[in-house]
Amino acid sequence: MSSKTATLQPVTIERELDAVSEPWRPRVVARLNGQEVKVVKLKGPFVWHKHDDADELFWVLRGQLRIELRDGEVRLGPGELVVIPRGVEHRPVADEEVDVALFEPGGVVNTGDAETSAFTAP
Repeated sequence: MSSKTATLQPVTIERELDAVSEPWRPRVVARLNGQEVKVVKLKGPFVWHKHDDADELFWVLRGQLRIELRDGEVRLGPGELVVIPRGVEHRPVADEEVDVALFEPGGVVNTGDAETSAFTAP
């Protein structure tokens, strides 16, 4: 076994979600090809924003998520995902707590082009 494969460990999504202590604070659980896989708990409305240089994948693990768009909305339940294309303004809204996995390029600011706010993750 090479030294690269000797350190491979599975990621337990439930355990990673249990480590998320507050809504809208994504936790990076894996990295691949310049992308980050994150888990996050969402509750309430987020800020309107867009990412000019990155698509963003939302994959609902538990609960119901609504993503508002300027010309409609997308509703997602457990096991469903959607990719919000770069440059599309959107606002995730979780009426009840929802667990989500996100896939996006490393270093993407969660609030995109919106002004820095209480929602901006460190």
